Amino acid sequence: MPDRGDPDVAWHAIQGDPSAGSGDAARSDPSAPSIVLPRPAGQPGLVHAEPVMGTVIVFDIRDADVPAGALERAIAHLHDVDRRFSPYKPDSEVSRLGRGELVLDEASPDLRWVMGLCDELARLTDGYFDARAFRPDGQPDPTGVVKGWAVEDAAFLLLEAGVRDFAVNGGGDIVARGSPEPGSPIPWRVGIRHPGERDRLAAVLEVRDGAVATSGTYERGAHVVDPHTGRPATELVSLTVVGSSLTWADAFATAAFAMGRGGAEWLAAQEGYEAFAITSDGWTLATPGLERFRA
Repeated sequence: MPDRGDPDVAWHAIQGDPSAGSGDAARSDPSAPSIVLPRPAGQPGLVHAEPVMGTVIVFDIRDADVPAGALERAIAHLHDVDRRFSPYKPDSEVSRLGRGELVLDEASPDLRWVMGLCDELARLTDGYFDARAFRPDGQPDPTGVVKGWAVEDAAFLLLEAGVRDFAVNGGGDIVARGSPEPGSPIPWRVGIRHPGERDRLAAVLEVRDGAVATSGTYERGAHVVDPHTGRPATELVSLTVVGSSLTWADAFATAAFAMGRGGAEWLAAQEGYEAFAITSDGWTLATPGLERFRA
């Protein structure tokens, strides 16, 4: 049994938990650690899945009328970010920076901003988020923050075009705006996959004009590295962060997962962000403010 003396997090056993939701809900996207629960049949709007950035980004728009070109601009932005920021594309800005062919002071404003954000995150997380420690070769890899930032910017582009009720899901990192039922106060429902049962949910969160990001071992195994030890973080199997910004929630989820059980306690001190974590020995941890998001 874990030490549950920490007043900043709540512990519960997950063994035997009947979970929330149904198998059909989880199967709507079996690869994602957190999912937007399926839309009712006959709802207006559109759903579009775009393969980009090494994942599939799903746009679920509930507005009855989508302004011409709005979705296309958001998709084009994601591909532009992928082209410029991928450390796996030899001609990207990030790759050229790593090889010394590009000086940061001469890089694009976007890259300078992202690398500055990575430096700030390294300071704020005591080095648990380190854009230079995510790759064995030591090359800069800001992907721990880029996807959340790109998805959030795509959502801003939709808002600027006049789209009001939608969710964008980037491989389990979600921006939700408005309502799944336009004109109503009903929030979006986001399911957190159960770590041991693919067709069940460990929790359901209700989000309106917010973001949810999850780091976990569901599909890729223990891939989040503790920069202080150089070894994969194994104390948790899942950590979900909910808050106002996906850029920060995504980075916080990565850093807090690397911290292990202490990650939930660290997140409890971050204003405006809450956490739900599942440990490798079958317990859940939740920050006090998470309760207002629970379905």
